[in-house]
Amino acid sequence: MAGKEPKKILVVDDEPDVVSLLTLLLTAQNYQVAVARDGAEALAKVRDEKPGLVLLDVMLPEVDGYEVARVLKSDDRYRRIPIIILTAAGQERTGAPEPAVGVEGYLTKPFETAELLERIAAVLAGKGKRANGRSK
Repeated sequence: MAGKEPKKILVVDDEPDVVSLLTLLLTAQNYQVAVARDGAEALAKVRDEKPGLVLLDVMLPEVDGYEVARVLKSDDRYRRIPIIILTAAGQERTGAPEPAVGVEGYLTKPFETAELLERIAAVLAGKGKRANGRSK
């Protein structure tokens, strides 16, 4: 079959409405979607699914999003998988979290779907660190 295989995105969030929204949005853009509902499941899914990108909530059961990012970015097998952290307004730590955990960016919930899709496209195109602005 000709053409590129769609990129797989792992959505990690424990809120069913957010998971549903992101799944619908991403599949409509021809991405494959895998889902994890807590940090421990996210780590297992990355190993099993080998996604092209991870959309990672911060407040998760089991293992929080920052720890998931630290684990993945410290492992040579997974450190090249880009991560975009999704945080609820007021949840972000003081300053930008990405230098500490090496993620490609973060967006504050609620986010604009167009901005999320632009950020995903930029990161998947290899422009992640350069396309790392905050929510407008």
